[in-house]
Amino acid sequence: MLSPDKLTPRIDASRDTGNEADFIDFDKLIAIVRRQWRIVAVCAFAFAILGVVYVLTAVPVYTAETKVLIDRSDNQMINQLAAFGQLDDDEGTVLSQVELLKSDTIAYAVVDKLKLVDDPVFTAQKNSLFSVATLKSLVNFRSWFADDGAVAPDAEMKRRWAAETVAGNIDVERVGKSYVLDVSYTSQSPDLAREIAAAIADVYLVDKLNSKYEATRRAGEWLQERIEELRQQALDTDLAVQKFRSEHGLVEAGSGTLLSEQQLSELNSQLIKAQAETAQAEAKYTRIKSIIEAKQTDAIVTDVLDSSISNDLRKKYLEASKLEAEIEARLGPDHVQAVRLRAEMAEYERLMFDELNRIAESYQSELTVAQSREKSLRDSVDKATGVAATAGETQVQLRELERTRDTYKNLYQSFLARYQEAIQQQSFPITAARIITTAETPTKPSAPKRSLVIAFAMFLGCAFGSGIGAFREFRDRFFRTGDDVKDMLDVESLGVMPLIENNVEDPTLVDPGNPRSIARGGKTTTYVEEHPLSAFAETLRSAKIAIDISASDQRCKVIGVVSSLPGEGKSTTAINFAKLLAMQGARCLLIDGDMRNPGATRAIGRHAEAGLLEAIVDNRPLKDLILLDPRTKLAFLPTVARYRVPHSSELLASRGMDQLLELARQSFDYIIVDLPPLAPVVDARAINPKLDAVVFVIEWGKTSRKVVQSTLLSEPDLYSKCVGAILTKVDPAQMKLYRTFGSSEYYYKRYSRYYTES
Repeated sequence: MLSPDKLTPRIDASRDTGNEADFIDFDKLIAIVRRQWRIVAVCAFAFAILGVVYVLTAVPVYTAETKVLIDRSDNQMINQLAAFGQLDDDEGTVLSQVELLKSDTIAYAVVDKLKLVDDPVFTAQKNSLFSVATLKSLVNFRSWFADDGAVAPDAEMKRRWAAETVAGNIDVERVGKSYVLDVSYTSQSPDLAREIAAAIADVYLVDKLNSKYEATRRAGEWLQERIEELRQQALDTDLAVQKFRSEHGLVEAGSGTLLSEQQLSELNSQLIKAQAETAQAEAKYTRIKSIIEAKQTDAIVTDVLDSSISNDLRKKYLEASKLEAEIEARLGPDHVQAVRLRAEMAEYERLMFDELNRIAESYQSELTVAQSREKSLRDSVDKATGVAATAGETQVQLRELERTRDTYKNLYQSFLARYQEAIQQQSFPITAARIITTAETPTKPSAPKRSLVIAFAMFLGCAFGSGIGAFREFRDRFFRTGDDVKDMLDVESLGVMPLIENNVEDPTLVDPGNPRSIARGGKTTTYVEEHPLSAFAETLRSAKIAIDISASDQRCKVIGVVSSLPGEGKSTTAINFAKLLAMQGARCLLIDGDMRNPGATRAIGRHAEAGLLEAIVDNRPLKDLILLDPRTKLAFLPTVARYRVPHSSELLASRGMDQLLELARQSFDYIIVDLPPLAPVVDARAINPKLDAVVFVIEWGKTSRKVVQSTLLSEPDLYSKCVGAILTKVDPAQMKLYRTFGSSEYYYKRYSRYYTES
C-alpha cells in the first residue's frame, strides 16, 4: 500500500495522463453515451414535436427573384465628372449597391410606386405561431395594458410600417465574384412577391439615374463656382506679374526675353565687331608705317593699288629707272641724262612716299575712330551688364509669379473643359446597371421547408440534450466504480453493496422474552442473514479477507468502519459485517462508537438502557451491557445517549476505552467499531491508535470525490490502516452504465450466476 504522501501524485497522474497511448478514451465515450442517450433522445423528440407544431402552424411564404447587373463600363466616366477619379475597390462598390438595395430609400420608393399602404393583400399578412412578430407581441407587456382609446395610426405611420415590412423581407446577395446581384423578396402572396421584386429592380434603376443626374448637376454647380474662383485667381496673378514688371522695369522684347537682355546681347555683338575693326585698322596703320620707315619702294598695300596717283608715280618711276639703267649702261653713270633720270627717280620716290604718308594718316584716322567707337561700346556693355544683373536678381521673383500665374491658368482651362463635359452629361445621364433576369411568380413556397425544419429541430434537440448530458457528466464527481476507488484513493475496492430499502421503522426484539436480545430491525440490518449468497454478502466477505491478510498477526482484530459524511450506510455495513462474521462462527463484538449519532443502536438496540458510555465512565462489566443475537450469536455493545456528549473523542481515546477493548480482545475474535464520520468530528482520529484495520464506506453516486480525498489526506494514520473501501447504496441498473471494458462491472453478468438474492 502506498503512503499518504504519495496519494496526491497518484491521483493527479490518473486524472491527467490516464492511458498515454490513447488520446481519446472511446470506452469512456461509449459509457457516457449509454448513460445519457435517454436525455438526448427525450430532448430530440421534444424538439421534433416543436418542429412539427411549427411546420403545421407556419404560414407559407413565397420568394420571387430578379437579377441586376452592375455595368462597370460607364462608371469611370461618371465618377470622373463628380470626383475626378474612379473607384479603387470593386468589392466595396458591389457591397455598397447591396446596402442601397436594402435601404429605406428603395423601400419607401417601392411602397409609393405600388401603393402598398392601400393594398389589402399586403396589409392583411398573417403571423405564424412561432414567428418573431408573434413572440414580440407576447413579450411586449405594454400592449397588454394598452388604452382602447389610443389614436389610430396616421398615413405617415402606415407608410413607415409598410417600408419597414418591405425592407425586412428584401434579401440581396452577390452572385459569386461577379457584378450580378440576386434580389429576392418574400411574401405570403406569390403575385405580390413578384410585383415587389420587380418594383425593387425598377426603383433601383431609376434611383441610379436620378443619383447620376443629381451628382452631375452638383458637380456642374461646383465646377462653375470653382471656375469663377480660378478665373479671378488667374486674372489676379496675371496682373501681379505685369505690375511687378512695370515696377522693376522688366520690359519684354518678345519671346519672353527682357529688353535689357536683348540690348546687352546687341551691344556685345557690336563690341566684338568694333574690336575686330580696331584690330584691322591698327594692323593696316602698322604695316604702312613700317613701309614708310623702311623706304620700301616696292612694298604694296591695298589702298596704294587702288590709288591712281600712286600707280602713275610708280609707273613713271619704273620707266625712269629703266631708261637710267640703259643710259648708264651705254653712256656711263655720269652722263647728263643718267644724272637727270636719277633726279627724276628721286622726285618720283618722294612723291610716292608723300602719297604713302597721306594714306598712313587716313589709316591713323580710321584707327582712332575705331578705338573711340570700341571704347564707347565697351562702356555701354558694362552699363547694360549691370542693368541685366539687377534684372536677373529681380527675375527670380518674377519667375515665381509667372509659375503661379501659369498654374491658375492651366487649372482654369482644365476646369472649364470639365464643366463643358458635365453640362453635356447632365443633359444625357447614363445608368450603370440593368436587369438581366426579370421576376416571375413563384409556384411553390420557399418556407417553411418541412423536412429541413424538423431535421434541424431534432438536431437542436440532440445538441441541447448533449449539452445537458455533458453538464451532468461534468457535475458527476462521485464514486461510481471500483476503478474510481483505486484511481482516486489508491486503496483496494472491496466491492459494492446494492441499495436496500428499509421495510421496518420500529424494530422488535428477536426474543421478546429476553430484553438482552438484539432487536430485529428492517431489511437493511438482516439482509446478510436472509441473503448469505448475495453480492452484498460477498462484498463483506471480501472485506473480511482483506482484514485477515492485513492484520494476520493479531489474534483479535479491532476493525473500524468509517465514512466521510453521515448517512452513507456506515452503520448498516457495520451491522451486516458483524453478523456475517458471527454467522461464519467467529466470536464477534459490534460496538456502536458514534456517541453523538448512534445509528447502529437505533437500528438494533433502541431498547437498551446502558452501553458504551457506562462501560467507559462507570467501569461497568461488559457482560452486563452487551446485547446478543440468538440467531447469529453476535454480541452488540450499544451507545445509549441520553444527553449530548461534547467530549466523545476524549472518551474514545481514554484509558477506560483501552481497558474495554483489552477485555474484549480476550473474549472475541473480531471487534467491529461503528465510528462517526471523518468530516464532521474527530472521534475516528482519536480512536485510530486502538484500531488494527479500517474499512472505508462511500455512498455510491452521492459522496464527492474531493470530500473523500480531503478527509483521507487529513488522516494519514487512519489512511495507512485502511484495507479498502466499499461502495454502498449502489443502483445495479445504473451501475451497468458506468462499466468499462476490462473492469469487474463489465463482467458482472458472467459471474452474477454465483450470487443469489433469494
